[in-house]
Amino acid sequence: MLPELVAQSGGGGAVVLLWLAFLIGFVAMVVWTYTDAERNSSHPAFLWAIVVFLAPLLGIVLYLILGRDRR
Repeated sequence: MLPELVAQSGGGGAVVLLWLAFLIGFVAMVVWTYTDAERNSSHPAFLWAIVVFLAPLLGIVLYLILGRDRR
């Protein structure tokens, strides 16, 4: 029923664009964490990518605090 209400209200395009922006941002966070962890972390990059995938905001904060090696 919700998709019908959104389509009838005429604002469906904006909702889809907002959802798409969040999806692109989410994927970009996971990819950035993986590539950065390969270069700057002694921990496995794949595990950090999984942490960010499962808990995006908390995962990024944890990676920045605990995951990156100090240089």
